[in-house]
Amino acid sequence: MMGNRIKVLIVDDSATVRKILSNELSKDPYIEIVGTAPDPYVARDKIVELQPDVLLLDIEMPRMDGLTFLEKLMKHYPMPVIIVSSLAKKGCEVALRALELGAADVMAKPGAAYTVKDMGEQLIEKIKEVSTIKNFKLQNLKSTSNIIKQSGSAMLKTTNKIIAIGASTGGTEAIKDIITQLPSDMPPILIVQHMPQHFTKSFADRLNAISDLDIKEAEDRELLSPGKVLIAPGNMHMVLKRSGASYFVEVKDGPFVFHQRPSVEVLFSSVAKYAGTNSIGVILTGMGKDGAGGLLEMRQAGAFTVAQDEKSCVVYGMPKEAVEIGAAVKIAPLERIPQILLEAINL
Repeated sequence: MMGNRIKVLIVDDSATVRKILSNELSKDPYIEIVGTAPDPYVARDKIVELQPDVLLLDIEMPRMDGLTFLEKLMKHYPMPVIIVSSLAKKGCEVALRALELGAADVMAKPGAAYTVKDMGEQLIEKIKEVSTIKNFKLQNLKSTSNIIKQSGSAMLKTTNKIIAIGASTGGTEAIKDIITQLPSDMPPILIVQHMPQHFTKSFADRLNAISDLDIKEAEDRELLSPGKVLIAPGNMHMVLKRSGASYFVEVKDGPFVFHQRPSVEVLFSSVAKYAGTNSIGVILTGMGKDGAGGLLEMRQAGAFTVAQDEKSCVVYGMPKEAVEIGAAVKIAPLERIPQILLEAINL
C-alpha cells in the first residue's frame, strides 16, 4: 500500500488528547507518531527537526492559537494539516476559517456521539489521504467571474430538477466556489459534506451569508423548494423522499457508510430512487469512495452526473472512484461546474 510510514506530529495543549491520539494512530502500521507538542512554539521547532508529513493541530492553545500558527505555517512551511477541534460553536467557526487558510480537513474530538474508536478510524483514513496532497493552496483557487450568476426564472418554469452534491476533503472551499456562482432561483440543492456534528450548521450559516441562495442545515421532513440549499447535519444521514408532487428530506441516524455519517452514498441512492431523470449529481474532491456507487445509481436512473477532475481536486479519491466505474456523464474542472449545472437544468 505505502512504502514508508507517514510521519505525524500532534499539536494539542491537552496531554490526555495527545496520548489518546498517539495510541489510536499508532495502531496502524503505515503511521508513525514522530512527536507531540503542547503549543505552536514547541511545534515549530519539532517541525524543523522531525519533518513530519502530516500535522494534527488543535485550535485553542496557550501562547499562540492554532489559527495564527496555521497562517504562519502555510506561508513559510506549507504542509498537510488536519484540524482536530472541540465541538463548541466558536471552535466550529474558527475551524472553517482554518480550511479557508489551507488546512486539508477538520475532525471533531471524541464526544457523546463520537467515540474514540470512530475518531481513530476516520483520522487514520484522513491522514493517509492528505499525506498525498502536493498543492496546499488548491483550496484557494479562485472561481470564474460572476458573469454566469444570472436569473434563471424562465428556465425554472419548465423544470423541477433536484441537484445533489457530495464532497469530503477540500470540499468546503469547492462547494463555496460553486454555490456563490449560482442565481437565487436555482432548483433545490442537497449537499453532503463530510463534517462533524455542529460544524455543518456553522458551514451553512457562512455560505448563506455570501450567497444569493437560501442555505441552511437540513431539518427532518423539510420540504424542498426553488432557491433552497440543504446541508446534511453532521453525524446524521440525509435522504430524499417524495410525497405526491412534493419532495422533502429525512434526516436520520443509521450506521456509518464508507466510515461516514452523513454519507454521500446514502443521499445519492435516495435521489436516484425518488428523482431519477429529474436529478443532477455532482461528486467533488474527497478521500475514499463514498458516493461513487450512488452516483452510478443516479446515472443508471437517467440523471445527469458530474465528477470534478483530478487537477482541480485537493484529493482525487471520490471523483476517481466514480469515474472508474463509469458513474460520471461529464468530468470537469471545479471552475466549470457552476456553468455546467446551469446548462444541465435545461437538458
